[in-house]
Amino acid sequence: MPDSPPIRLVLGSRNAKKCREMAELIAPPWERRPWMDLTAIESIAAFPDAPEVVEDADTFAGNARKKASESARALGLWVLADDSGLAVDALKGAPGVHSARYAGEPCDDAANNRKLLEALADVPDDRRGAAFKCALALADPEGRIRLETEGAVRGRIVRELRGPGGFGYDPMFLIPEYHKTFGELSALVKHQLSHRSRAFARLRPMLGRLVVETVGG
Repeated sequence: MPDSPPIRLVLGSRNAKKCREMAELIAPPWERRPWMDLTAIESIAAFPDAPEVVEDADTFAGNARKKASESARALGLWVLADDSGLAVDALKGAPGVHSARYAGEPCDDAANNRKLLEALADVPDDRRGAAFKCALALADPEGRIRLETEGAVRGRIVRELRGPGGFGYDPMFLIPEYHKTFGELSALVKHQLSHRSRAFARLRPMLGRLVVETVGG
């Protein structure tokens, strides 16, 4: 094995909790693979000169591609970007791509949660269905998109925040089979159920092949 990793992978987010989750999902303990040791992983927050990418696409996939490509070109490094959010049936898919800034700037989880609870105050329990969605895009140092995947999970929005875990809308998103929100479930369980985990489950085999090809080349 070489002295230094052949691929330095940057996670295209400044959200510390999201980056921690992404790093755990690239090489989860239940699916460890030797090639994962070849990949150094760090947050784009470690690069203070990296530009802020304007997330103005109208889909999660479009924003993920934009963040990965623009950041990779600016840094000259491999960048894996995620765009994800909550789509509520009764709100015709809102907040959708605006999930992080649903209540306005700056991003504020508590304010977003309050606004969503207010928007659904009069919606009966049987019409509070929702989906968490995630899109991933990997760009090479030239900014070319090399891999893309998506994942989603269905659930229901509860009427009050439940559980201290997770981040964002997690304490409001109930997984009916478990009778718990993502805020109440352990990180290990969430990592096997969530939209992000499903997107990463599709990404890992492709990423493994790409790393092997890159090292071999």
